[in-house]
Amino acid sequence: MLYDITIIGGGIVGLATGLKIKEQRPELKVAILEKEPEVASHQTGNNSGVIHSGLYYAPGSLKAKNCIDGYHQLIRFCEENDLPFEITGKVVVATKEEQLPQLNRLLERGLQNGLEGVRSISMEELKELEPHCHGVGALHVPQTGIVDYKKVALAYEKNFVALGGVVLFNHKVLDIKEINNTITIITSSSEISTKVVINCAGLYVDKVAGMLEKDPLPIRIIPFRGEYFKIKKDREYLVKNLIYPVPDPNFPFLGVHFTRMQKGGVEAGPNAVLAFKKEGYKKTDFDLREFLDAVTWPGLQKVAGKYWKTGLGEYKRSFSKAAFTKALQELIPEIVPSDLVSGGAGVRAQACDREGGLLDDFAIQETAKAVHVINAPSPAATSALSIADKISELALQKV
Repeated sequence: MLYDITIIGGGIVGLATGLKIKEQRPELKVAILEKEPEVASHQTGNNSGVIHSGLYYAPGSLKAKNCIDGYHQLIRFCEENDLPFEITGKVVVATKEEQLPQLNRLLERGLQNGLEGVRSISMEELKELEPHCHGVGALHVPQTGIVDYKKVALAYEKNFVALGGVVLFNHKVLDIKEINNTITIITSSSEISTKVVINCAGLYVDKVAGMLEKDPLPIRIIPFRGEYFKIKKDREYLVKNLIYPVPDPNFPFLGVHFTRMQKGGVEAGPNAVLAFKKEGYKKTDFDLREFLDAVTWPGLQKVAGKYWKTGLGEYKRSFSKAAFTKALQELIPEIVPSDLVSGGAGVRAQACDREGGLLDDFAIQETAKAVHVINAPSPAATSALSIADKISELALQKV
């Protein structure tokens, strides 16, 4: 069979894109290739399950636009498909006086991005919302919520298939060739012919693009592992909803925070350390080729040279429960190491350019017969349906 459009990657963005295409053009033959035996096995299935409001992102950026639009689309989808979610609100807390200017900048961004009800709160109000939290300044963001993105992704898949879409599992892409105006995708299970490719391969998006395009992408995907602890059941009362620190503006990471999960329990984390394997969820996971691919990239070398102290701090928290606890105690002083039990880990696909820039915004690149989603970190799960609108618009012009 010759497919009109083939999407590589069965994460939440790939699934949302397939769904949007089939909703707009039900007559098209659309396939999603997933190398695992089920969808949402990596970034989608290992994130913290937060419905982001759009607080952090530069006004006018793709993150700001897509997060806010995607937020509303996600809520509607959950309501229409009976998926459980909660709008819990969250607090962003400054624990040091020098963080207050950045906290104020976040408030300004939130207001510029159209968030309703976001405001500075007093320490008395903070104690009402989160009785065990400590700070010198705080914002309350009422729109933030929680959801199980694995369930959301499965619902996208179900609706996509109901519209005639095809999901092919255990189809790891090995090579891509273009012959006589048709693209052939060689996978571990079969060969797929298609007119257009949408590359939503996440951690491997740069590798997949390299199979199809003569000119390499101007970025390298660097894997950053984020490790979590869970709060023991009898100490979950320390966290009512979501507690975030003021993020470091130099990095596209939000810092260790507390999240009540929609599926139950409270998580603390994540940190952000370089993974030595693209899908390296354990500290001991190592792939020599993938490790060398990351550390020989000039951009990562420049990042490491500039921020090595920050990186060492992240590794210290990775290997020391006491150090991880100390970071959490800035927000909740009552937390002690015995309150924490090992949780899971996720690996974030972070695009890094040659000049040492960690791309902060979403990034999509199109060529004659392909659309490559080259940077879609958080809040991509919240934004997925909105990102999919843009991807499908670009892809449908090529059919």
